Amino acid sequence: MSNKQMSQNNINKILVVLPVENRHKELLRSCAEGAQMEFIPAKDLTKQLVQDADIIIGNVSPELLRGTGRLKWLQLNSAGTDGYTEDGILPEGALLTNATGAYGLAISEHMIGALLCIMKKLHLYGADQQKHVWGDHGNVTSIYGSKTLVVGFGDIGSEFAVRMNALGSRVTGIRRNQTEKPDYLEALYQMDALAECLRTADIVAACLPGTEETYHIFDRNAFAKMKKGAYFLNVGRGNAVDSYALAEALNSGHLAGASVDVTEPEPLPKEHPLWDAKNLLITPHISGNYHLQETHERIIQIAADNLARFMQGRELRNIVDFATGYRKL
Repeated sequence: MSNKQMSQNNINKILVVLPVENRHKELLRSCAEGAQMEFIPAKDLTKQLVQDADIIIGNVSPELLRGTGRLKWLQLNSAGTDGYTEDGILPEGALLTNATGAYGLAISEHMIGALLCIMKKLHLYGADQQKHVWGDHGNVTSIYGSKTLVVGFGDIGSEFAVRMNALGSRVTGIRRNQTEKPDYLEALYQMDALAECLRTADIVAACLPGTEETYHIFDRNAFAKMKKGAYFLNVGRGNAVDSYALAEALNSGHLAGASVDVTEPEPLPKEHPLWDAKNLLITPHISGNYHLQETHERIIQIAADNLARFMQGRELRNIVDFATGYRKL
């Protein structure tokens, strides 16, 4: 069914589960004049509310969606689509769009901050401060002159690459599909080049979605291929990394340091060895979310633009391919 066939005449109820201010409500309502729109916090959702909706804007539990026959379009507030592309979750013909484009700024800045923290040993000085210790932890390393490998070259990976290039790193990207190489990259490869690229990178950043193809792509073998003294970042999905293997690579000294904003599992159990791994900065999946106001504004703008497009029968942006879980190019 085309967007035009599913446009305004067929829409009875729009359910918005994003956190919104009055100005956001006015914007969204202006994109779907005449349609019934309800603003319900995600925590207050019921299966009946979800089942009665023609359009849902914001992430809801996939299980609440199972069995709905009315839903025509789901706009996620996340870039990841985990759980939503499985058989039986969305009705046949329903559209799924994500929030690619909203998170690159916040997460790439988080990555830069975390990387500088471990390269300059600020985490060690922070620990010393808590113990009232005045000490010197020795030599540090620099982004300038380094070689960076970005694995997963979507919105987040490309934003990080731009910033690393500006700081003097020579950046290579790896993505699933072949596209034109941007000027700020030295090279752009596909996933079959990963093993070779790992051998020469000083900094490896994983910005991958959670799919069958990316599960534990960074395992003991991958970390062994990385240069001794390299740094590793993960902001994509925790299951792209074997967390036990990462702890081993850090504790052995093979890796100089790492920062992870995502883990497997989440929350990370208190007894997990990753907590005590050397030179590791762990943040609890907070680099995105709504911690930066600009991220929230970008999500609202993506949703509003797509809502206007849907109601006018135009092609939506960020349509997800159910076969891959990625945004269609």
